[in-house]
Amino acid sequence: MANEDANAPKAAELIQLLLRASHYIQHEFEAQLVALDMPVQLSGPRLRLLLTVWKSDTIRMNELAIKLGLKARTITEHVDSLESDGLITRIPDPKDRRATLLQLTEEALTHVSRVRYIQEQISERLLQSFSAEQSKDLYELLTLFFDGKEIDFVC
Repeated sequence: MANEDANAPKAAELIQLLLRASHYIQHEFEAQLVALDMPVQLSGPRLRLLLTVWKSDTIRMNELAIKLGLKARTITEHVDSLESDGLITRIPDPKDRRATLLQLTEEALTHVSRVRYIQEQISERLLQSFSAEQSKDLYELLTLFFDGKEIDFVC
């Protein structure tokens, strides 16, 4: 680490703090999603999958697997489940008739809008003690941490 200040936290301490913060944030989001009492379960991997499809509008299953870092078989199982719940639909790819695209249904779009609103509220609450400058600094530091790495995940 480039920081030579003797009082600066060690690299391992910073990473542990980031991990704890990440787990805390994830727990808060999961708890709030459960409290929504939605007609279908939308926590964890199912929600990440839906949000990734939402962000892409339409996406091939192999691209989805890459973005989520999951095996094709796992994606197929999740998509089958979400399709049976009426949240995802498979449509023909107009550019390649052998391929299939995934797209959210209207019902899923309603749920995603609700979840994104809740995420925004939770995020505001979690960062309410930060000044605008601290929020900007945190954003810049975390962006620097990823330093151009292709990190494409959704919470």
